[in-house]
Amino acid sequence: MARFIISRLLQSVLVLWIVYTCTFWLLMATPGDPFVGQKQPPPAVIAALKARYGLNDPWHAYWRYPVEVLLHGDLGPTISYSNWSVADVIKNTLPVSMALGALALLIAMWMGVLAGVLGAVFKGRWPDTLLTTGSLLAISIPNFIVGSVLLIFLAVDMTVLPSGGWGTFEQLILPACTLAIAYLAVIARLARESTLDALHADYVRTARAKGNAGWRIISGHVLPNASLPLLAFLGPAAAGVLTGSFVVEKLFAVPGMGDVFVNACLDKDIPLVLGITMVYTVILIAMNILADIACAVADPRVAING
Repeated sequence: MARFIISRLLQSVLVLWIVYTCTFWLLMATPGDPFVGQKQPPPAVIAALKARYGLNDPWHAYWRYPVEVLLHGDLGPTISYSNWSVADVIKNTLPVSMALGALALLIAMWMGVLAGVLGAVFKGRWPDTLLTTGSLLAISIPNFIVGSVLLIFLAVDMTVLPSGGWGTFEQLILPACTLAIAYLAVIARLARESTLDALHADYVRTARAKGNAGWRIISGHVLPNASLPLLAFLGPAAAGVLTGSFVVEKLFAVPGMGDVFVNACLDKDIPLVLGITMVYTVILIAMNILADIACAVADPRVAING
């Protein structure tokens, strides 16, 4: 286990460096100047601003940024937010994205497992057909279309839920459901397949021979043994709901890190885009490592090696 964790951490350093390099040079190659707005500042002012943010020499900025992060934990100042550092913006917006992602993941796991088990138990009948059709549609339709439809029907036409914003639990429901639907469909399909495999296993036949039947077998024997694929998917899903909320946060005016990231890209706020990208990358790597460890703990037969 320790060897596996050390190996993955070393691999993560390489992944972080590749992501940083690609992001940095793509931002540098993007047309536009973050210091030029509707009015053209004097060249001396632009040069001073670039020097302040370390952008007058791209190669110097490329090597200086990781050194500052490693030695001082400094992600740099933002261009778009006056008197705010990148760390300040992330501290204020990451909890919002995490709360939205946690609720979306809870909805996806609970409803996805329930739908998958029902589809497996009623294989070939209408609940199974409904699950198969619904999951295919949920995976295929982009979340901005799903969100727009929910927004029109539930917030505009029926006015049962607020259309967006932040501060109350009701304002979380629509964006969380929008974010959860695609992951719910994948979890439902995984739960269905793993439940079907478990229902035909020897231990289930033994349980039935002992007189157990119905949902007692499902809850006591099938679900614990069918959870391994779900645990494996939980890491990418958890990272996905946190890092895939850009459009959802923008659509529902949720002041999370995804919304800030979109604005930073539009403003070409290079320090802020770099900082948010690296935070998202760390979250994604950490969630995948934790998912692998959870699978090994849940099933000792899973071999973890470097």
